[in-house]
Amino acid sequence: MQKPQSEWLSLRKAAEMLGVHPATVRNWADEGQLPSRRTAGGHRRFNREDVLRHAQQQTHTPSVEVQVILQSALGSARMQISEGEMNDLPWYSRMSDVTRGIMRQQGRAVLEAMRRYLSDGAKDEGLRAAIDLGKGYAEALSADGLSLPDAMRGFFFFSDFVVNSILTWSELTQPRNSSEWATLLRQVNNFIHAMLLSITEYYQED
Repeated sequence: MQKPQSEWLSLRKAAEMLGVHPATVRNWADEGQLPSRRTAGGHRRFNREDVLRHAQQQTHTPSVEVQVILQSALGSARMQISEGEMNDLPWYSRMSDVTRGIMRQQGRAVLEAMRRYLSDGAKDEGLRAAIDLGKGYAEALSADGLSLPDAMRGFFFFSDFVVNSILTWSELTQPRNSSEWATLLRQVNNFIHAMLLSITEYYQED
């Protein structure tokens, strides 16, 4: 029996879920690592279960969903940058190249700290890392002359990738229930809010 259309994902959606560039997914398909089919118009389609299975094979930690969700968020952010979609954003255009490099490093550090926080049970003491990272983020942007509103716009832009990634995976993965996904989202929000408060406090004290 033919699978429902909703179970088939576009190349870009599969790439977002896996946290890689669409060209990487295309290469995996060409090499036979990730099964795909073609539409009548010649576009690639990937079965949801195949994509999830491939994501789990690429992840070797106990918290498979958390690792892949954060990897997906980082991949989505990288795609926005590499495709030049951020160049028209005023707060981004005001950043120097040096600060942009620092932000890329900060982004990886934030996602790794968030992964550890979630994997350790989202304990309150784990938010210390979020506070320190928020201060470092604010220091770099403040030194580059960006205002607090600009810093917050940039922070929300990237934190939305994480939240959207969680929402996407909550819709596509089984058999996790809605309560588990709600708990994960609350924990991620706690980390994000701790960073945001730290950013705000730094600017107020500066």
